[in-house]
Amino acid sequence: MSAVVTSPVESAATPAQKRWTVAQIEALFALPFTDLMFRAQQVHRAHFDANAIQRSTLLSIKTGGCSEDCGYCSQAARYNTGLEREELMPLGEVLQAARTAKEGGASRFCMGAAWRGPKQKDLDQVLEMVREVKSLGLETCVTLGMLKEGQAEQLKDAGLDYYNHNIDTAPEFYGAVIGTHNQGDRFDTLEKVRDAGINVCCGGIIGMGESRRMRAALIAELANMDPPPESVPINHLVQVEGTPLANAAPLDPFEFVRTIACARITMPNSYVRLSAGRQQMSDELQALCFLAGANSIFYGDKLLTTGNPEADRDRGLLERLGMKAV
Repeated sequence: MSAVVTSPVESAATPAQKRWTVAQIEALFALPFTDLMFRAQQVHRAHFDANAIQRSTLLSIKTGGCSEDCGYCSQAARYNTGLEREELMPLGEVLQAARTAKEGGASRFCMGAAWRGPKQKDLDQVLEMVREVKSLGLETCVTLGMLKEGQAEQLKDAGLDYYNHNIDTAPEFYGAVIGTHNQGDRFDTLEKVRDAGINVCCGGIIGMGESRRMRAALIAELANMDPPPESVPINHLVQVEGTPLANAAPLDPFEFVRTIACARITMPNSYVRLSAGRQQMSDELQALCFLAGANSIFYGDKLLTTGNPEADRDRGLLERLGMKAV
């Protein structure tokens, strides 16, 4: 009899169940790899076209000089990563990048700014960017840090579709990665976004030295949001010289795929995005991630400040796999 049938997770949460325990997700992680892939595919095919990949492009509209101390981030002002601080991009340059992204096949255009949170004078400029990018027929997404009262509503009124604000890692590991704010501050911003009626893009980073139980705890936090994020980026740590996590121990690639599968099973209606770290992944590893239920990628030559597989390579990979971009 198949291990899928006799596994203890059969008595755990079902995809329709609202609450997942860390222990239940650990049990998913512990399944034989092929059984986990099979279960993830079953869930994926019940909710999505298994051969369709959504493509987003991410542009850094304000780079460097962030006051936060996130241990993975090349844009933190306190770390010597060789990154020069830049001002907010002019509207015309942002729109040109958005047109290029659309011509290249992206359906969503994401704009990121290295701030703890936006000042109103800066937000006013971002609001204009959102309105103009939206007018091009693209879905819009921004990641601007922590929002103040009323700012999410302004973004909604400008036509924003998604707000990205990752919770990064398990609650018990958060303080080992970030010290200038706590994870509760991130949840406060996510609540503002939800209350404003904006879709949530929220995920985490894998490979920062966390244990498997912590990876399960991260997935539990995401899956137990009510509702879960519409878009869940799963990032593989990109080791940036000069940051505290530059020498983090490498993660077993199969463990990363297992994380994707657990995200798919516990968040069946969410887009699970294969995000940072793809430049270091082989085509074969990316294909396993798609098999595990990833159905969205960042598309283009750069992901904020770190490299990303070139668009031609992505098109070639999807063609070889018989998959289509949407």
